Amino acid sequence: MERVTGIGGVFFRSGDPERLAAWYEQHLGVTSGLQWDMVWQQEAGPTVWAPFPQNSDYFPPAQQVMVNFRVSDLDAMLAQLMAGGVTPDGDVVEAAGVGRFAHFRDPAGTRFELWEPPGSPPTVSERALPFADPLLGGPARSRCSQASGR
Repeated sequence: MERVTGIGGVFFRSGDPERLAAWYEQHLGVTSGLQWDMVWQQEAGPTVWAPFPQNSDYFPPAQQVMVNFRVSDLDAMLAQLMAGGVTPDGDVVEAAGVGRFAHFRDPAGTRFELWEPPGSPPTVSERALPFADPLLGGPARSRCSQASGR
């Protein structure tokens, strides 16, 4: 059976595509393909393809898709984003055997996720940022139980 070899692009609507593309490049290092002359060269690694139940509270119901960006050092990325004025949208969540997660919203209000897979550089995983996560609404659950709606 022939298979796809990876994600070739993520396309989404924006009221101000140029401004939003500049924000992603400034804060996350993701270059846009708005002019079709640049592409973001990402590193090889795992990608999760996971349909969530319609009633999942893992991201806002009005948001049909959430992009998860893989990072090698979540603490360093958190520090960089916060230094740039980007505020986390909840606490850092750790799921045993899956990794660590942090959530943010872009200037358009779209929630996205940063993921540090297990085996990434050692970090202070017990440290949580002092922000409540209104979407998780309580103690951290495993990523798998969130995806399955349990």
